[in-house]
Amino acid sequence: MKALSDPTRLTMVASLWKAAAPICICDFTAGLGLTQPTISHHMAKLKEAGLVQSEKRGIWIYYRLRDKLPTETRNLLSRLMD
Repeated sequence: MKALSDPTRLTMVASLWKAAAPICICDFTAGLGLTQPTISHHMAKLKEAGLVQSEKRGIWIYYRLRDKLPTETRNLLSRLMD
């Protein structure tokens, strides 16, 4: 819950929740108007919390929600996103 207490991180998780495919960090920087190091910092917090996973493609990192989120976490996110 602490990782989701930041409005920027909650926005990022909401974007990942709705996305059909992983999202490039470059899309987050453009969409949120934040620098790449700031986005990386927020994503590191979400990764530490076990909410997201990443994959490097070329020079960019793509993020998505973790495949096997616990049922309780999925239910909570579902309620937050509605």
